[in-house]
Amino acid sequence: MAKVLVTGGAGFLGSHLCERLVEQGHDVLCVDNYFTGSRSNIAHLIGNPRFEIMRHDVTFPLYVEVDQIYNLACPASPIHYQFDPVQTTKTSVHGAINMLGLAKRVKAKILQASTSEVYGDPEIHPQVESYWGHVNPIGLRSCYDEGKRCAETLFFDYWRQHGLRIKVVRIFNTYGPRMHPNDGRVVSNFIVQALSGNDITIYGDGRQTRSFCYVDDLIEAMIRTMNTPNDFTGPINIGNPREFTIRELAEQVIAMTGSRSKLVFEPLPSDDPRQRQPDISLARSVLGWEPTVDLSAGLERTIGYFRGQLRAAAE
Repeated sequence: MAKVLVTGGAGFLGSHLCERLVEQGHDVLCVDNYFTGSRSNIAHLIGNPRFEIMRHDVTFPLYVEVDQIYNLACPASPIHYQFDPVQTTKTSVHGAINMLGLAKRVKAKILQASTSEVYGDPEIHPQVESYWGHVNPIGLRSCYDEGKRCAETLFFDYWRQHGLRIKVVRIFNTYGPRMHPNDGRVVSNFIVQALSGNDITIYGDGRQTRSFCYVDDLIEAMIRTMNTPNDFTGPINIGNPREFTIRELAEQVIAMTGSRSKLVFEPLPSDDPRQRQPDISLARSVLGWEPTVDLSAGLERTIGYFRGQLRAAAE
């Protein structure tokens, strides 16, 4: 069993990862500054002797003894990462430098949670890992997109220069319980709007596509990636290759919630990608992995979570 550090461990993905690692018998150190993470996400783990929490910002160095590092720290939704874009870039870049420095000092294996946003508004479809991307370096989304691209650069330079054991996963749209209700992501937006009886806001004409991966599937792939042989670095796409239009998602959420919400259309935000679909051939061959939770089953669990959250808020 390993001593594992999870940065961003109180966030949506981080909390699920901490939970799974504790279940597997690892000693887990959850680090978070609670900018977008929440103690409520990991409250059920508090008191477990294998779980520890530390409030810390990864833009500052961290001195701990661990065997593995999962670097997830960074706001991941446009509302949150555009709130303080300079800090977002610092989190991705300085955070990567600090975690790579830690991994180098203690000889830990380290995994970077990168993103499909490194592909930008892609000119090839579906996206394969060898594609370099089509990214605006000076747009409103650049703090996140380019921050993550720079983090990948740093990981591969530490691998080449210092022989560090690195893993890089590119995460495509992921959803599930513990998503932040006000993070502006399409799944949480639609569910909260539908359950509240509000109009469902679609940006653009709704024909842009996304591929939605349920959180349990994603966490399984991340752990499998960490456990690959040292000569495998990635990057590797992790996501669900089944593609849906945004309008199809909205209509499915309305049907599953029994909502009377209407669809309203707003202008498309700057640099919003038209298509997003992973090619997961590498994940299938290297990890023996592909998603097992289909959209309807995942939405049912996620809707149940948000229904409970809204009910608790109303009491």
